[in-house]
Amino acid sequence: MFEFHPIPYLDKTKFYRELRSELMGMYANEWVTNLANVSAALMAHLPRINWVGFYLFDDTELYLGPFQGLPACLKIPLTKGVCGSAASSRKTILVDDVEKFPGHIACDARSRSELVVPLIHNNKLIGVLDIDSPEVARFDQSDVEECETLVRELIAATKWPETFKLY
Repeated sequence: MFEFHPIPYLDKTKFYRELRSELMGMYANEWVTNLANVSAALMAHLPRINWVGFYLFDDTELYLGPFQGLPACLKIPLTKGVCGSAASSRKTILVDDVEKFPGHIACDARSRSELVVPLIHNNKLIGVLDIDSPEVARFDQSDVEECETLVRELIAATKWPETFKLY
């Protein structure tokens, strides 16, 4: 059992280093467990967010995976929203104001900024990590870099299935 201790957020580099260290101690061979624990840890520790989770790619579109927050969109085509754009480009996308992002999908009307990091394993798209905040411009370049590192460590520590046929 893991004991919850808030991680101070004053120094972002130290914050993310401690968060990643905590996650490394939780990783298991089960991909769904790892995604659930990453979602829970980010929701518990990362301040000023209202939704965090994963959308998984089934070779056609993104499907809702483990998450923390209000109920969310079940499916996202690669042609829609921040998640679809990050998945199709295979590049991290940081959006300061989602209301200004063409084709934004509003699963939670409170969300104002968003950070989406693609999960790539063996040159194959697995899905995306999606983090939303009710604050405009909540995330910055250091969040991008640290979340990309977190995702690389998650990918390396996880045994992934060949495909996600979820529905």
